[in-house]
This record gives sequence, structure tokens and C-alpha cells, in this order.
Amino acid sequence: MAITLSVLILGTAGAGFLYYKHLNDNLRGGSRAGGDSGVKKAAPNALGDTPLNILLIGSDSRKDAKNVALGGGKNDRDRPPLADVQMLLHVSADRQNASIISIPRDTVVPIPKCRDGATTYPATNNRPINETLSRGGPGCTLTTWETLTGVYIDHWMMIDFAGVVAMADEVGGVPVCVKTGVYDKPTKAAPGGSGLKLPEGTHEVQGEQALQWLRTRHAFGSDQNRAKAQHMYMNGMMKKLQGQNAWTDTSRLTGLAETATRALVVSDEIKSVAKLLDLSMQLKNVKLDRLTTATVPTTEYPGNPKAWLQPVPSAADKMWAMLRDDIALDKNGDPAGAKPKPSASTKPAATAEAPGSFGITVINGTAGDGQSAAEGRAGTIAKELRGKGFTQADSSRDAKPRKDTVVFYPKDAGEQGKANALSVATSLGLPATAVRADAEAEQITLVIGADWREGATYKKPQVAAGDLPEGADDKTECMDVYSVYKWDGKS
Repeated sequence: MAITLSVLILGTAGAGFLYYKHLNDNLRGGSRAGGDSGVKKAAPNALGDTPLNILLIGSDSRKDAKNVALGGGKNDRDRPPLADVQMLLHVSADRQNASIISIPRDTVVPIPKCRDGATTYPATNNRPINETLSRGGPGCTLTTWETLTGVYIDHWMMIDFAGVVAMADEVGGVPVCVKTGVYDKPTKAAPGGSGLKLPEGTHEVQGEQALQWLRTRHAFGSDQNRAKAQHMYMNGMMKKLQGQNAWTDTSRLTGLAETATRALVVSDEIKSVAKLLDLSMQLKNVKLDRLTTATVPTTEYPGNPKAWLQPVPSAADKMWAMLRDDIALDKNGDPAGAKPKPSASTKPAATAEAPGSFGITVINGTAGDGQSAAEGRAGTIAKELRGKGFTQADSSRDAKPRKDTVVFYPKDAGEQGKANALSVATSLGLPATAVRADAEAEQITLVIGADWREGATYKKPQVAAGDLPEGADDKTECMDVYSVYKWDGKS
């Protein structure tokens, strides 16, 4: 976060137009989205501000000699890259708190239909999330996150092995800690390994050793713990840069800007130094004690329990709801500001038509959390809608399991369709965030999710600031080392 969003060109304005153009020319970009999630940007709060969401992606590409030398796998040069690190950076609408949320790379999630130029990749429900990068590029990874979370993601930023090493060298040593000596070496059970070798205690890692730290998972026991180690590194980097006064040291910033613009690939709408600077200015008020790191709790995936994971539904749903409602993941803010600020207006540009003038299809999706579907839910809610004047509401025998309740409207219906859908949501007590455009919807479609298994009026669960599900908050002072990889500091 410090590198990609806070230090670019902040002190280099005096370097002149040619240097500014040089940094711009360093940047590479790509499309923001690879598909259509139907998720829209959150409504602004009372001050007109909206949250900022940026997807940070680590690619395992071996397309050039540098990445092969650092990551091995010379036979993988022609393999499409995988998104082995994925973190969503969420910055609150008031810019007072931020969170970084990781999903382990082998977590199976629904991947939507994605496009990459002339190539279209079909949707799938049984592949891990790291494959999104090879199914439509970083834009597909972003669309997958939007589909999974219901959170609009503004931008993505991507870096590869060589980029990580270059940035780690530029920053200098970042403090990390292990409770015992660690050597992430190849074993019979797990060939490969990052090669990380550190004695017990706190050490500053940089360059290739920093990459080894970020790639280590066997020695830390799991992909979930690898995310914990990555978050430790990011927190350490923030502290290091603050200690160096990196935000005000012009020569320091120049080096960071030069290296960062060469190391990063970004979504097209922020492929300029000026736009990255604008992002950095939105983050300047976030203090370290208001930066939360977390990993989505997971469990074994039944289809491949030894290799793949799946999110724990209740935990993941709670985290996504907190992001959608802009509820702080930490408890260090002003209690008076713990609740999400009211929207300036949820009123659409158009006025809703008479309730009985448009059709509504109601679908039972209550099996979305793995439980059996709540019997008769579609019929019950369709009857409730007809009683409220939506006389064309009818239940469907289709089942579309999902975790959250949504009201889809045809994308080509525009603001009128949105207004009609909002009137349906309001009548049932659903929040405006439940209303989404869908390119495939033929009319307004209410899918009753696993979060609404009973009752005629939707009751939104109340979540307090900092109320993360068990196992999600992964901040730690020192990493445990799995027994096989403990090192005595000698051999």
C-alpha cells in the first residue's frame, strides 16, 4: 500500500515535465473489469464520499528470465500466470480507516464469464480463485471478487516476482519475525519451497529474501498462514517508511516512484502518475492503528480436500457485509462514527412506476449457505409482494442458491429499471445495496438468499465496528514455524 498508493511522485513535482512523462511511460495497464458482475459503486455518504476499493494482485508469471530465476519453474514459461496473491484494500468513505483482506490462492469460488480480447471464458463453480488471472487477466480477478463480495472495486494493481524484489530493495529491510529458526526447504511430501532461511527472532528482509518470505507457505503450515506472514511484511513496510520520513524526503520518493512505476501494472483508468497521486492523497489520514489485516476463514473443499479450500460461509458473508456497508474492521475509531454514515440520497434518477405495472420473478436461493432450501420461500414472498400492490409478482420453481438476497433488474432498463427494483427492495426492508443490474435478467428478479430464511420483512443483521468473525483477524507479532521446517541456525 505504501509503495503503490502513497509515494508515487509526491516529491518530484520540481523535476519537470520530462521526468513526469518518463514515469508515466513506465506504467503498464489493462482493462478494469474482465466481465459483468452487475455490482455498482456504493451510494455516497452525507458528505458525498464513497469507499475506495483496490485489488492488489501478485502474479506467478515465469514469462521472462528474471521471474524464472527468482521463482523457478522454467518449464512454466508458456503457462498462463496464476494470481497467487490476492488482497482487497478497502479504504473507508471518510478515509479514516482501512483494511487489507486476503483470500488463499487455492480457494474455490464461483468464477463468472470473463473476456480477454476476442477470447471468452465460460463461468465455473469448481475452480480455485488463482486461476482467474489465466481466464481473462486481472480484470477477471476483479470481476470474480465483485461477484463474490457484492463490493464494487475501483481499480486493480499487479506485480510479479521481479517487481517484488525491485520494490523490496528500494524500500530497504522490512522487519519480520519467526518464533524459531526457519528453513523452507524441499521435502518428500512437499517438493520445492521458497528457500527462506532465517534464525529465530526479528530480522530485516529485503530483495530476494523478501520475496522468499512472501512466498513461504509450507514452513508456516498453510496458505492462510502465508497470508498472515504477508500482512506482517506489509505492516512492517509501512512502519519502516514512516520511520524514514519517506513521504516528505524528495530524493527518497524519486527512487520509490521510479521503481514502482516500472514494477507495477495497473488498471487503465489509473495509468498515470497524476491519478496515482490522487489516490495517495486519499490515504494520507489513515493511521497504522486503523489499518486492519484479515484473511477470509476457509475449510477443506470436498471435491479436492487435500489441495483446495472453500470459504466458511457465515464468516465470509459477515466480512463482505461489513465491506459493503463500510463498517470499520477495527475498534479504534470514534464510537460515534462506528456506524456507517447515512447516504446523501438513495433516490434514483427516475421515479418508480406503479407497483402493478411491471413483472417480478421471485426465486428461492436460501440453500446458498449449504443448508437445505427453506421450503416455500419464493411463494411466500411473492404473495407478500402482491399484497403490497406488486400484482405481477410470481414465484419460480427455479433454484439459484446464493448467500445474500438481491434484486436484479435488466441492465438495459437503465435508471427506470433501477427505480422499479428499488421500490421492490424498499417494500420488503431490503437495503439499496441489494439492488443490482444484470445483463441477463429479462425482468425484475428477486433472489431470496440464505440470509433471509424466514419472515416477510428482511431484517438486516447488526454488525458493530471491529466485530470480525473468529479466525479472520490475522495480525501477529511473530510467526510460528511448522516442525519439519524448524532450523537450528547452523546447518
